[in-house]
Amino acid sequence: MKIEQFEDILAWQKAKIMTLKIYSLMKNQKDFGFRDQLCRASVSVMNNIAEGFERKSDSEFKHFLFIAKGSCGEVRSMLYLATELNYINKEEYLFLINQSSEVSKMISGLIKTLK
Repeated sequence: MKIEQFEDILAWQKAKIMTLKIYSLMKNQKDFGFRDQLCRASVSVMNNIAEGFERKSDSEFKHFLFIAKGSCGEVRSMLYLATELNYINKEEYLFLINQSSEVSKMISGLIKTLK
């Protein structure tokens, strides 16, 4: 299947779901620095997938996918803190950790197809 637009990329779709969930959970968070950093990191995942795809060059797409993968790691790191600081519960944590891990694996798969 040929991908015609970034919205067709499954990793972008899952990253969007993750981002919307994070925004929903953080909307009333008073630790503004933490909230903003977690939200920015999650948005970075989906936006870097989109921006890289729109560059229409495999090498640039791959570069942006590596940035998106790094942002996935940042999201997971912050989710550990969010749980330990009691900003999110265990169920929310498990859902988001699984989402971000799955997105990261999907991004890795995309990168391999571009090598």
